[in-house]
Amino acid sequence: MNGNMGNMMKQIQKMQKEMLKMQEELQQKTVMASSGGGMIRVEVSGKKELVSLTIDPEAVDPADLEMLQDMIMAAVNEGLRKVEEMMTAEMQKLTGGLNLPPGLF
Repeated sequence: MNGNMGNMMKQIQKMQKEMLKMQEELQQKTVMASSGGGMIRVEVSGKKELVSLTIDPEAVDPADLEMLQDMIMAAVNEGLRKVEEMMTAEMQKLTGGLNLPPGLF
């Protein structure tokens, strides 16, 4: 029984190291998202930081800044959602589909 526990701890430690490596790699990746038919484009990093924001000049209507603001928010939120999906997909590859609670590793 004691040997099994030791093996399990080694496997958990190995998985922990692999997860840390994966998280570091994911932080270096970026995803692209857009809204308004591509008039607003964003790039979001795996650190969940906005890396770039591109606004097509045709999207800027001084009489309707609210629409521009909505398109920016939609693009950023889509980028953040894509980062979450990327992280979840990579985590599932590593854990073999186990649903581990966030913060476990």
